[in-house]
Amino acid sequence: MDPLRCYGPYKYLRQIVSDSEHLFLRRGFTCTHSLQDQNGAMPTVSVGRDRLYAALGKTYTQEEFEDLCFSFGIELDDVTTEKAIVRKEKHLDEEEADEDEEVIYKIEVPANRYDLLCLEGLAQALRVFCEFQEIPTYRLSNISKDAIQKMHVKPETSLIRPYVVCAVLRGITFDKVRYSSFIDLQDKLHQNICRRRTLVAIGTHDLDKLEGPFTYEALPPSSITFTPLKQERNFRADELMEFYKSDLKLKKFLHIIEDSPVFPVIYDSKRTVLSLPPIINGAHSAITLETKNVFIECTATDLTKAKIVLNTMVTAFSEYCENKFVIEPVEVISSDGKSNIYPDLSVYNMEVSLSYINGLIGVSLEAEEVTKYLNRMQLHAKQSASHNKQCNIVVSVPPSRSDVLHPCDVMEDVAIAYGFNAIKDKAVVDNKGSKRLAASLTLLPLNELSDLIRKEVALIGFTEVLTFILCSKKENFAMLNRKDDKSKAVIIGNPRSSDFEAVRTSLMPGILKTVAHNKDHPKPIKIFEVGDIAVLDEQRDVGAKNLRQLAALYCGANAGFEIIHGLVDRVMEKNGVPFVSPGDKSGYYIERSDEPEFLAGRQARIIYKGKHIGTFGIVHPEVLNNFDIPDPCSFVELNIESFL
Repeated sequence: MDPLRCYGPYKYLRQIVSDSEHLFLRRGFTCTHSLQDQNGAMPTVSVGRDRLYAALGKTYTQEEFEDLCFSFGIELDDVTTEKAIVRKEKHLDEEEADEDEEVIYKIEVPANRYDLLCLEGLAQALRVFCEFQEIPTYRLSNISKDAIQKMHVKPETSLIRPYVVCAVLRGITFDKVRYSSFIDLQDKLHQNICRRRTLVAIGTHDLDKLEGPFTYEALPPSSITFTPLKQERNFRADELMEFYKSDLKLKKFLHIIEDSPVFPVIYDSKRTVLSLPPIINGAHSAITLETKNVFIECTATDLTKAKIVLNTMVTAFSEYCENKFVIEPVEVISSDGKSNIYPDLSVYNMEVSLSYINGLIGVSLEAEEVTKYLNRMQLHAKQSASHNKQCNIVVSVPPSRSDVLHPCDVMEDVAIAYGFNAIKDKAVVDNKGSKRLAASLTLLPLNELSDLIRKEVALIGFTEVLTFILCSKKENFAMLNRKDDKSKAVIIGNPRSSDFEAVRTSLMPGILKTVAHNKDHPKPIKIFEVGDIAVLDEQRDVGAKNLRQLAALYCGANAGFEIIHGLVDRVMEKNGVPFVSPGDKSGYYIERSDEPEFLAGRQARIIYKGKHIGTFGIVHPEVLNNFDIPDPCSFVELNIESFL
């Protein structure tokens, strides 16, 4: 397998970029301690294989589609079936798939590419990337001021959710798959950019069952009465809060408004309730497969995110409208009388220098090549008509690409379309005519050191493993005989399961779990990992910091303490660090330690230049028992950043 495929192109790009690293961390693609969605993972989109291939207009083998995904900067994460997913959810035994079962592709997409969260957006992006179609142009329908739908915002909404944006998809055609995708996109957005509806809540309604103009109000819960979706009787809003406390899905959102003296509510001109955001829509305006005109409203505490969410919804599904890619606007009239037209489909223009793009990627592309690559990434691009000596590229960012905020985002799209495997270390000519290695292809010192240490430890006979950065609090502390003083570990909010509650503060839990799952492997087991841990740090603006660690373990018929000790000496020798007498700060020495995860009297602290950088020893039998490991083990973990 191509080694880059293990990490994905975004991680590779971060590795080769040095002076602009902060720009990539800002986008949240690869920073190991930043959460990509509310569950700590990159979003995954499930699509039917045959439906996707039909939308692409071409059939692929699985390997061909994996290559296409990799080229576009996404990843085919899993291949399964609908029945297999159900069996897994119900913890039933696996069965052999029937030939007539629909194959489901689970595709992992970047967390800020909201346009890829559904089949429609994903297929369209891939069609443009493969040059099967032109970049679509989205526009508002021509509608008179008298005919336009209006949403009046009452001043009381400022107490709870002050913003609302709206749009209409006119003449849309649904089938079962399109309808499911429409609903699923709302759920994906709610979990992602909407932050579980705290920032934005989406409501979709059958416009033909309603009568405008609409009003967005905030009223005492006892004065709001309506029949909610999937119910058959009226509820007061305060009654509804109690009713939904037993609902597994909706109870998670009640806290957003339940303690407020007023609840947000949207009415039509006949006082029919459209929705009680961010909890539930009204049953009266529920959309069905027969719905032809969809009214979309997004209430929010963050107006920018509301506009992004609305644009994502309408650009993805306007292709099913009678007039393709045409969206009917809605006028939103604020309580102060100001009027705004939504959605905002204006194109954002950005000028990026060709030298900036070539310099950061480390290639020498002509302007025509760059514009071609950007067009494949759904960014309209052309060479600037200005007569400056510097060649610039004018990029027009469509409303579907809310992730493009800075020239570095444009550069990244060029790199993706060009192909990460095509980027080679090569000399470029600077403005003085001399050759040098492209600066952007210089490894970060820490990454370069990490690679050198990996190579050296592997040459000694150890096998590298890659373990999860997230773990349970129990694994991180109690199972290692450590106490949690609440001052070290980064705790995950709303974890998907108890297995992913905290960011690891040591590489030890992952290494021990690897051994536990390979107990039957021939002995000895010699494994190592070079990876990041995270610890709380009040001095950092994010409240935590990453530390690069080396960990290694020996497991066999005997503990192998001398082998781990020899590994420490070898790593120090290769880093040019001499062994010195205790107290001498010119090299390293070891001293007795008393860590609970190691056997007393069979452990040592590594002191380098007067600082404690690591510990090694025989793993305590209680710890081995906690991880169900029957054989003795020795372990070392040390901080390699100390060598820089």
